[in-house]
Formats: sequence, structure tokens, C-alpha cells
Amino acid sequence: MKFSGKNVLITGSSRGIGAEIARVLAGFGLKVWINYKSSEERALTLRDEMLKEGYEASVIGFDASSESEFSTAIAEIIKNDGELSYLVNNAGITHDKLAMRMKVEEFESVIKANLTSSFIGCKEALKVMSKKRFGSVVNISSIVAERGNVGQVNYSASKGGMISMTKSFALEGSARDIRYNTITPGFIKTEMTDELRDEVKSEYEKNIPLKRFGEAKEVAYSVAFLLSDYSSYITGETIKVNGGLYM
Repeated sequence: MKFSGKNVLITGSSRGIGAEIARVLAGFGLKVWINYKSSEERALTLRDEMLKEGYEASVIGFDASSESEFSTAIAEIIKNDGELSYLVNNAGITHDKLAMRMKVEEFESVIKANLTSSFIGCKEALKVMSKKRFGSVVNISSIVAERGNVGQVNYSASKGGMISMTKSFALEGSARDIRYNTITPGFIKTEMTDELRDEVKSEYEKNIPLKRFGEAKEVAYSVAFLLSDYSSYITGETIKVNGGLYM
């Protein structure tokens, strides 16, 4: 994979898909900034693991849904590295509940954590990347944004908004050679899916054309492609990584 930039910030990357994205991008030679909000120990463990492999990695803690904290974090990265080349907006939460039982604050909390945080990241990246007229941003959405899901009105709204928002940022960023794209993962093996009963997993797998859950690394490789020079003529697009579950 070929990259013209030298570093990347990945929000919510102390665990799960975000951590795997960090590992893969570090393996391709980028300096990785591992972000966490509350899991400092996990983030430090991941950093130490990567340093032992000979990769470049640093840890930076901040709340991605706070504009001031996000802006301060990017300023710190630029102070250390002189630039921010790439951004992956991965931070997010779920708070599942049937719509008619969901409180407005439960809806808004997920919108803030998932969609607002991505907006802040996209905006701040546009500001700093414009100075070099170079950069690439990938937003991690979800298959739920495309097909909906019972009990996830708030989550699907946040992830659906991310897709349309990315297109608008792609239009605004294009004049400065800054690209924005989205990935919508399907069922991916993580700590969360590991907790599902085997019979539940089997039922889900029946509906997936490839008959299996995806690996976090398969999402990470798609992120790497969209950030890299190999996708230099791709912007405003949504890449589905779901084993054919939604085409």
C-alpha cells in the first residue's frame, strides 16, 4: 500500500475494529495515534505491542464528541509530527432500545457520540489538511445505516447521517485535494460478537452469502485502501464490507 502522508489519527482505537485498523496502518508504515476516551490501559497496551513490532505509535486521550478536546488533540499531533495526514473516525457507542421506549436523551446521546464526533473530526481535519492541500478521511459507519435494525433507531440514524455527511465533506474537500469516504461493516468478529451464543451466530450466518462473520482485519484493509494513494480518484463513496449481507 502506498501513502504520501506519514501519520494517522484513529478515534476509538483502543479496542475492537479501531485497534485492528491501528495495527494494519502501522504495518503499512504510518505513525499511528491511538485515541481513547476511557480505556487508557488498553490504549497503552496496544501502543506497547506495536512499538515492540518496530512500528511508530502514540496514545492520545480525548472525547471525540467534544469540539475543544478534538481540536486540542489535533494541535498536539501537529506540534509533535508537523502534520496530520489521515483521519479515521471510528469512535461510537450503542444504546439499543425499541423506538417507542427510547427517551429523547437516549437518542441524542448516540447521535452525539457517533455522528457529532465524526462531524467534528471531518471539520477539524479539513482545517489542518487544507494547509498542505492533502489528506484523506475515512468514516466508519455500519450496515445498519443502509438497512435499519429493530431497536437501533438512534444508531441507524447516526450512522446513516454519517454517509450523507461524508458526501458533503467530499464535495467541500475536493477543492483542496482532501478526500472523504465511508465504510459500512456488517457482522464483524469483535469482543461484542464473541459474547453471542453459538446458535445465534449460526442463525445470523445463514443470512450472509459468504456464510461467516467478517474479521476486523478485513475492515482495516478496506480503510487502508481508501486512505492510500491507490484510491486517489475515489471520494464521497461508501464501501460495503459485509460478506454480501446487503448489496
